[in-house]
Amino acid sequence: MNALAPPPPALAPPDLDRLPELTAALAARAADHDRHATFPYEGVELVHGAGLLTATVARRHGGPGRGLADTTRILRALGEGDPAVALVTAMTLFTHAAEARAPHWPRSALTDLLHESAERPVLVNALRVEPELGTPVRGGLPATVAHRRGDHWELTGRKIFSTGAVALRWMLVWARTDEPEPRVGSFLVRSDSPGLTVLPTWDHLGLRASRSDDVLLDAVPVPLDRTTHLAVPGADGGRDATGGAWNSLGLTALYLGVARAAQHWLTGFLHERTPTALGAPLATLPRFQSAVGEIDIALSGAERLVGALAAAVDAGEPGAAEESAGAKLLGTRAAIDAVQQAVALVGNHGLTHHHPLQRHLRDVLCSRVHTPQDDTVLLALGRAALAAATPSHERG
Repeated sequence: MNALAPPPPALAPPDLDRLPELTAALAARAADHDRHATFPYEGVELVHGAGLLTATVARRHGGPGRGLADTTRILRALGEGDPAVALVTAMTLFTHAAEARAPHWPRSALTDLLHESAERPVLVNALRVEPELGTPVRGGLPATVAHRRGDHWELTGRKIFSTGAVALRWMLVWARTDEPEPRVGSFLVRSDSPGLTVLPTWDHLGLRASRSDDVLLDAVPVPLDRTTHLAVPGADGGRDATGGAWNSLGLTALYLGVARAAQHWLTGFLHERTPTALGAPLATLPRFQSAVGEIDIALSGAERLVGALAAAVDAGEPGAAEESAGAKLLGTRAAIDAVQQAVALVGNHGLTHHHPLQRHLRDVLCSRVHTPQDDTVLLALGRAALAAATPSHERG
């Protein structure tokens, strides 16, 4: 670090005992933010105030250095309250965790990030998806281009589905250089950079408050050293299994939180709903009791799977990170099925706007779009299982 640079600030440890309180506080405003598609700034302030937004900052940088197991616990609680707050928190926690595992940020940018994070909420996210390319995990080069201009780069392009765009402080913009042999990597862009515009395009069925708007970059200047993973395609060392595990398990925990919120509303409704022909609450009927039991078992099993696998990743258990994609598929399916079953149980009430169940349904369906998606998970696991199997004619 530059000798003149201030030392890393001491960041407050996350107060995990406040998670139930935060869940309730976020839930109190979630419906209003969803209805108006407004970003939940005050919810992010609460997360920062509890020390959660910087929970994964490395100890060597003055942070708590919390691992994936604590992160899944945090995201499940926040997801139960307001998944939009949970999602922008997740992106920031994942960024800090990646830097804790293997330093990539230039020291000047990291110093700015950490010192500002000690004073106020600082949200960070990677902007990768583009109109023509779609999700980059499917292959292809970004259309966003970094042009060399003397002592800096100039970024030009457009990113879509940029979660929390209106509230981000740092954007890790995935782009290619205009060199004869293009390099690809992330360019660290501050949100107040000239030439950067957030376009209010987000009009989604679920996670409306996440404000995942488009970001337009028109010759945005970036210092030459503010890049990460800049390399010729295919020369970056391959897939980061641990980073994939953080993404898969962290986001699965978030959507399991959404499903728990749906379950809690359902049980309250069944206790309160007393049809005149029955003369007793619906909660007294064996059919509803069995259905709630099925939901609870499915969610508890998925939560246990995510938590145990996250702890195994933290411990460096061989193969744990590679199992996370399958856990995401199982966990998000359990979450979606639980909310859909709740809607089926209560009928029209579940799809009525003044009840939150329809919001939980819309939000939980968003779990399917996050990387890795179900088809890629099944294809990879199926191919691996078939490759490992011995053909019957070879077994004699």
